[in-house]
Amino acid sequence: EVQLVESGGGLVQPGGSLRLSCVTSGFAFSSSGMRWFRQAPGKGPEWVSTINSVGTTTYYASSVEGRFTISRDNAKNTIYLQMSRLEPANTGVYFCNMPPHTWGQGTQVTVSA
Repeated sequence: EVQLVESGGGLVQPGGSLRLSCVTSGFAFSSSGMRWFRQAPGKGPEWVSTINSVGTTTYYASSVEGRFTISRDNAKNTIYLQMSRLEPANTGVYFCNMPPHTWGQGTQVTVSA
């Protein structure tokens, strides 16, 4: 069974940082690119970042470029999203995704004073 389990969300003040993790199992993780998405209240999922299977190529939405860093540890079947200089607009449920349609349950990130 394929599983993606996110963690690391929480409440943080504007300007703060959080590190999200997504532990995976049940598929050939080291052969798969992975993605992070965010879903704000009342909206559909919004792509945040992508990493290739070996971690050498990354892509970011323009709204997070320079503040967020995606990474992976293939020995641990885990991807990460380091989020810095967080803004209220970054609030939402963050999901990891194995393309095209496998999702975790999400982790809530709330940026608020």
